[in-house]
Parts: sequence; C-alpha cells; structure tokens
Amino acid sequence: MTIDPTANVSTGDVDALISELDVQFVWLSHCLVSPGFRLDMGGSDFPGIHYNLSGRGWMLIQGLQPIELAPHTLIVVPSNHPFKIEVFPENEHAQELTTVNWKDVMQNKNNIHQFVAGDPMKAEINLVCGFFKASYGQTMDLFAGLQSPIIETFHTNEQLGDRLRIAVAEFLSQEVGSSEMSSLLLKQVIILLLRRSLASITLWSERFSILRDARIARVIATIASDPGEGHTVKSLADIACMSRSNFMTTFTEIIGKTPMATLREFRMRHAARLLKNSNLSIDQVARESGYHSKTSFARVFRQTFGKYPNEYRIDPANKPMESQNKDRKS
Repeated sequence: MTIDPTANVSTGDVDALISELDVQFVWLSHCLVSPGFRLDMGGSDFPGIHYNLSGRGWMLIQGLQPIELAPHTLIVVPSNHPFKIEVFPENEHAQELTTVNWKDVMQNKNNIHQFVAGDPMKAEINLVCGFFKASYGQTMDLFAGLQSPIIETFHTNEQLGDRLRIAVAEFLSQEVGSSEMSSLLLKQVIILLLRRSLASITLWSERFSILRDARIARVIATIASDPGEGHTVKSLADIACMSRSNFMTTFTEIIGKTPMATLREFRMRHAARLLKNSNLSIDQVARESGYHSKTSFARVFRQTFGKYPNEYRIDPANKPMESQNKDRKS
C-alpha cells in the first residue's frame, strides 16, 4: 500500500502527537495601551499567545498586514517576529501616535512583565501574553517552523479567557506543582486553538512542518506513542510505506534530524519521566526505554541531560510532586 504524502494526517496520528506534546510557560506579560499610543514590543526567541481581553486596536507584525484586535481575539505570534500594538483615538485614524518602546516602560509585577503605553486607567487594549515552548524532547519544537501568525476570535462561552487566567494564576502562585499545572492548562489552550484554527488539514501542513507529510507524521506518532519499542530504520520505513533510502531522506528533510536521532530523543524523554514518576529500577527504565544495555542507556542519558540516571533521579528538582509535598510537610 502506498500513502499519498499530500493526504490528510489521520485523526489518530494527530491525537497521538498532541497527547505527547510538552508545553511550558517561559514568561508572561500584560500589555495596556491607551488611545493615541503605539507599544513597540520587539521580538522574542519564543512564540507567544496573545489574548485580547477587552478593547479594540491593531497588532502590526513586521512584514505583514495589520491585524485587527477585538475582544477575545487570540493571536499566536511566531518567534523572532517583532510586533507593535496600536490604538487610534475614536474617529481620528490620521492622528500621529505616540510610540512607546517596551524597554522604557517594563515593570515586573508578581513575576509578570507589564507594559503600559499611556494612562493605564484609560487603557483600551488589555492584552495577556504567554510566551511558551511546545516541543517533543529537547529540540523538536512544534512551532519552530511557524512563519505566519495564527489568528482566531473566540466566543465568551468557549471559556478561553478563563483558562488563560487560571493558568496565569497557577504560574504565579509558586505553590508545589504550580509549574506543571499551569503548563497543563496552557496545553489545553493550545489544543483548543489548534482544533479551531486547524480545522483544515491544509493549514496543519502549512503551519507545522512535522505534519507536512502524512507518512512522516504517522511515524512520529508511532514513536511518540511507544518509544521503547524496538524501532529500526526499516521498521519505521515500513510504517511510512516507503523505501529505506527515500524514508531517510524525506524524514531528515522534514524533521531536521535522522529517524534514529529522533527516536533517541523520545526515548530519553520517556526515560526521564519514568525516573521522575516511577519506582522502576535503572535496569527496568532502560528496558522500558528501548535499551538492552544499561551501560549504553546511561551513556546516552548523560549525553542528553548532563547526569547519569541515578543522579537525575535523586535530584530534588526531579522528584515527583507527591514527594515534594511530603518534603515540604516534614
């Protein structure tokens, strides 16, 4: 059987890819812009989710047409794309705006970077921004190939604003497990966004290189679902219904690394999770992660995380949440 590379990625493969996605906040910001002002935000090394809670204005992303900001508009701005937020006075679009640079007005309030252009009491735009990483392993970033913004307008009954507010509150609480909880909530927001904006599979493939070819997406979904299986280049090529050489070339071109390097990343991520959240022995973790040799497993793990598996396990930062709770109570 042959698979058309332009065919739709199956729902099952997409579900598997989303379920294995690691999402985490990097930092948060809050932008308030009054009429007659332009806030120049520059660019970021990370993609950002920008959700407009209230008011109307415009977002200008370098090299693109202006984007209208209405209440409940959500925009994902790709990394390294400078942008500005503008609010014109009512019926005075020709008026010159006062430009404010983010560096000149940044304030740090409860671990949120706040940027105010104009009088905060008269702010028209009330924008919450969450900069994030969404990746598989340490280097496979889902949004790395995103070149154009994702723009959606949500209804109030979709509760997106509530989810973002709860995620922000969790992030700021600094309680035990708050980082994990806020990341889970942000993941829900991203999934909701993906469902809405990627209803067309064409948009999936345009925006995310990992889904450009249904055959390669099927392979990634298989690896993500069971990284400890004895996958080989041949077995993965068979899943893609491709010759070994064509599979190697296509996979490396789309993903940016070889199938075995990708498999190794997924296995190391799986191993780290087991070390953190289970009582399995190092030997058992190695086998569950696809390694028959404990020595080989330990060597690759150290190359990936800078620590041997036993060192990683005893690191307090990698204890499961229940253990952290016990330590805090004792």
